[in-house]
Amino acid sequence: MNSSASTKERILTAAEALFAQRGFEGASLRQLTAAAGVNLAAVNYHFGSKDHLVEQVFKRRLDQLNARRLGALKHIAGLQETTLEDVLSAFIRPALDLSHDGGGGLFMRVLARAFAEHDDSLRKFLSENYGHVMRQFTVEFARLLPGLSKEELYWRIDLVTGALTHAMSGFGIIQRKSDVSETSHREQTAEHLIRFAAAGLRAP
Repeated sequence: MNSSASTKERILTAAEALFAQRGFEGASLRQLTAAAGVNLAAVNYHFGSKDHLVEQVFKRRLDQLNARRLGALKHIAGLQETTLEDVLSAFIRPALDLSHDGGGGLFMRVLARAFAEHDDSLRKFLSENYGHVMRQFTVEFARLLPGLSKEELYWRIDLVTGALTHAMSGFGIIQRKSDVSETSHREQTAEHLIRFAAAGLRAP
């Protein structure tokens, strides 16, 4: 990694931690430059504005996440033997993996901030850049659930996404036991969530 790339990465890592702790409005560029060990000129050079920096914090994680989701979906979409659980697995497991990767937990808190702070410009950015991912999954859900109206399907997918975000945050009442490995706990979470989501999506 060259010096310019490592500086950019350092700024993104510091920004992610700061946004998780203080929110987008509460985190100042002065705090960011101190945390990243860079000057303001470096932030401006790499990102131009705070809004663009916020977008790049999301892009760094979500590009990777959604590439893995779409890669998994590509192998099962349209096949007669594909089940609802298969599609949910392609949607849920990459997200749970991200939430337990290095820095992923912090990013979940940043994501929660985005929902809590009702940032319209950020929502527009996320919709424009990642809306196509949800649309591709929705096509497959609709194929497997022909009895649901479009509106009802969107309601249910929205609730599944909410349950996934909750599971990714690690704030739930079920915490990992000391004798259970991180991998096993993540697998248990995935299995429970896929079963729960499938039942909710299939409900009459």
